[in-house]
Order: sequence, then C-alpha cells, then structure tokens
Amino acid sequence: MSFLSSKMKENQAAARMHPDQVPASGTESGCGEHVARLRQRLNDALLGKRQRIELVLACLLARGHLLLDDLPGTGKTTLAKTLADCLGGRFGRLQCTPDLLPTDITGFNLFNQKSREFEFHPGPVFSDVLLADEINRTTPRTQSALLEAMAERQVTIDAVPHRLADTFFVIATQNPIDSHGAYPLPEAQLDRFAMRLEIGYPDREAQLAMLAAQPREFCDAPATAEPKLSLDDLRELQRAVAGVAVHPAVQGYLVDLIEATRRHESIELGASPRGMLSWQRIAQAWAFLKGREFVTPQDVQDVAGPVLSVRLVLRSGSLDAVIKNLMTETPVPDYR
Repeated sequence: MSFLSSKMKENQAAARMHPDQVPASGTESGCGEHVARLRQRLNDALLGKRQRIELVLACLLARGHLLLDDLPGTGKTTLAKTLADCLGGRFGRLQCTPDLLPTDITGFNLFNQKSREFEFHPGPVFSDVLLADEINRTTPRTQSALLEAMAERQVTIDAVPHRLADTFFVIATQNPIDSHGAYPLPEAQLDRFAMRLEIGYPDREAQLAMLAAQPREFCDAPATAEPKLSLDDLRELQRAVAGVAVHPAVQGYLVDLIEATRRHESIELGASPRGMLSWQRIAQAWAFLKGREFVTPQDVQDVAGPVLSVRLVLRSGSLDAVIKNLMTETPVPDYR
C-alpha cells in the first residue's frame, strides 16, 4: 500500500473524529512545495488577486472546471494561460466565435484516399488544459459540444467514444451578457462548472506594480515558462484532496444548505445533486490548501459563493444577499 493510500484511509477514519482529535496535517510537508510553486507563479501573473488564485487552485485540485466571468481586460485569459504553462501538459485553446462548429472542438473523422479508411483528427478538447476563451461568443449548439467532455471526460464522434486525459481541466472565460454579441450559457452547461469567479479590477497598488513591470516584460521574460508542476504531481495532489476527511455532521450541513436553495423564496432554480458533490470536493480542496486534512463548516461557507453563483437562478434579489441569507438561516452543526 502506498503512503498516499494509507493517508487516505487515515483521513476517512478521521472523518468520524472531532476536529481537535485529528492528527496534525501533513499536507504542508508532503505536497506544500508543489502548491507553493504553483501559487507563486499565478500570483506573479495576476497581481493583487490572492484570494481568487486560491479558489482557482481549489477548483483544479478538486478536478472541477472553472468559469471566469468578468469584463474584458481584467486578466481572465492571462490567468488561464499561466496555469496551463505551469502544468507542463498539453494545452488546447478555443477562441470562441459565432462561426465556430462543434467539430472544431471535438475533432472529426476524415476519409484518407490512400488508405481508404477514415482517420480521426482530434480537436483541442484532447488536451490537459483547455482554454475556451469568450465561450459566450459562440452559439448554444457549439457550446453544448463541451457538455459530454466536461461531465464524462470523453467525447463521442460517429458513435465511437474517445477518452480524454484524466487531468482534463476546462477554463472558460466569458464577458457579461450585456456585452455586444454574447450568448447566455444554458443552465445545463453552467452546472458542469464547479465554480464561477469574477476577477475584478486590481487595486491601486497592483496597478502601479503592473505599470512598473511592463517595460521589463519584453527583455526579461523567458520565451516559455518552466513548468512548476508535472502532471504526475497534479494527480498526486488531486488524490490527496480526495482523501481529505468530511465529518458526517459537515455532510449533513452541506445537504441542509443544498435543500435550502430549493426552498428559498428568492431562488427559482436551486442547486442540483451534481452541485452538491462539487461543493464537497471544492471544500475538501479548500481545507487542503489551508493545511488541514479535514473539512470544517467554515470551509463549506468560504467556497459557497463561487460554487452557488454558477448554478442558482434567482427570482429576485442579489446573489450575494441570497447566499448570505442561506448561510445565516441554516444552522451550523456542533459536533464537539
């Protein structure tokens, strides 16, 4: 039995224990170096957004998919490209436009005149990190081509299934719906994302640092970024996150919150079971990044906004206010 497998079994046993009884975390010593390198590289690329970067890392380690939703020029594409560079795997990119076809995403079969056989030509989806830039610029028919890939990590072409990489990670960017020429993503597509983030404008200090760094970029920046994390390292981290313990009382709290989204008077469409599973995985990753091997109710609350914002449909009110009300009205378990 590997060290990681034994640690995962220990964590499952720890889920039944009170947090004060759980042994001190080993994530900092075991995997902290990998995470620290990746975190530093992302913080260098996107100044002044440490909290957002922690959430991006949580999404990656939870094997979710990420939707970056903000105005043009706020760093969405920069963040996605930097993350792909850091992983050192295959990088695919889609520049979504209204004339993009589903086969431009998945690939297609082409008849070879010499061999008299059809040959499969894979599309950008056959990568480790796929950047779908401005996904709401393309039509719903083309957007739906990503559904099977995101949910099952496979695509079916001419009735033949093709497996994708187990590390397959989609980072989609979109501009707000009131931007010119945008197509709203349907609920079925949105629910495939683990979370939605807004980057937001940087503060004054970060903007001054950006201006100071710009003249050096052309003479100091390397042609290609050195990978900070191998794909095997990423798999190891993802397995470690899957082993983070979740106490039954915390799981009950999570179910209470999910059910509350379906009863709330201001919510038209609540969170699905898929959303519940994503929420737990993101909370596990969040706890892991904090150096713990168990999830607390606070972890569940910390990631509630990004997880719920991508899947709740409101009748009235603001999303932030509704989520805050859910957190306030749902009793926090006491398992001391």
